[in-house]
Parts: sequence; C-alpha cells; structure tokens
Amino acid sequence: MSGKNVSKDVLNSIKKKTGKSVSEQDIQKLASGVKPSTLQSEKQLRQLIQQVSSMVNIPVSEKTINEIVSSVKKSGVNPNSMESMMKLLTGQK
Repeated sequence: MSGKNVSKDVLNSIKKKTGKSVSEQDIQKLASGVKPSTLQSEKQLRQLIQQVSSMVNIPVSEKTINEIVSSVKKSGVNPNSMESMMKLLTGQK
C-alpha cells in the first residue's frame, strides 16, 4: 500500500463506522507492516485487529475479534490486497 493514496471513501467509511477520524498517514503506517502472511496467520491477524482497535481508540471484544477472524478466513480475501481487506472490514462491496 505504500506509495498509494488511501481512498477517501475508506477513510470516510472508517469515520462513519467508528466516529473517529483516522489520517491517511496512520493507515499507511499500519498497512506498511501488513504482509500477505498477516491475513493467513490467525495470531498476526488478531494483532492487526488490536492495532486498528487502538488506532481508533475503540475496544474490540474477544467475540468480535473471533467473528472478524472467521470472516476473513471464510471470505477468501486476497492476502496480497490491503484494499480488499479494508473493504471487508468496512463492509464495502
């Protein structure tokens, strides 16, 4: 995702769902550490969810984390595409 602009739609979707503004730089910093293996490793995926939770200052329950992990696994999301991951998490089609 580095070198690419974060879609304003994604930033607006995050703000709409969380009520929190997140900067493009925050997203890029977080995304720079995400690799395809992150989405394939449950441990790494859980860490990513916690990082996002901290970034927007919204606690995420263990139940919700389990649901997100399950959704990612079932979705067949392309682990090489951060954009597809963001769309999954923000409910975009």
